[in-house]
Amino acid sequence: MQKEETIAAAATYVRNLLSGEGSGHDWWHILRVWNNAKSIAAQEDADRYVVELAALLHDIGDHKFHNGDETVGPRMAREWMEQHAVDEDTVQHVCQIIRDLSFKGAGTSSAMATLEGRVVQDADRLDAIGAIGIARTFAYGGHKSREMYNPGIKPVLHDSFEAYKNNTAPTVNHFYEKLLLLKDRMHTETAKELAQQRHQYMEEFLEQFYAEWDGKR
Repeated sequence: MQKEETIAAAATYVRNLLSGEGSGHDWWHILRVWNNAKSIAAQEDADRYVVELAALLHDIGDHKFHNGDETVGPRMAREWMEQHAVDEDTVQHVCQIIRDLSFKGAGTSSAMATLEGRVVQDADRLDAIGAIGIARTFAYGGHKSREMYNPGIKPVLHDSFEAYKNNTAPTVNHFYEKLLLLKDRMHTETAKELAQQRHQYMEEFLEQFYAEWDGKR
């Protein structure tokens, strides 16, 4: 199968699998990450085939929806790629990207070994911040039946992935535990530029949120 056909098949597979998902990890999230990744890859001269496959397949087995099992995503991606005759080097590269992609807590590192991994991670993180990121954060919080905000529960900068995964704090805490940290964790110059405005928008949102919470606006 030609690379273009494989990419198209992957897009169809993921669209059918994730359409209608309600936690913010749906097909539209994948589409935005895919588009961001293609744009960044073009600027950074990354391998487009690896980048596109990893962007498309990165959330088909998210650990958050599989009892914290981090092996599900890479395993599902490998099975799909092998069924579509993707070469082994690409399979290994894509699976490694998916395995290392997730944010693992403020006190942990989530280094990507390759340029392609850094591109996909930046694209995914861009979709976690700004207006879209705010919307996705509250969608996920509602999906998990979390409080929107509780002034008595303070954010925690988790020092392990296990602690981060098991966190059940209110949604607003997630801004401090992850989202506001992402601007300074972007790899590529393209993503760094895009992240600046989105980061500022989140800060302005929180300022407005607290003002309304206290009845000042």
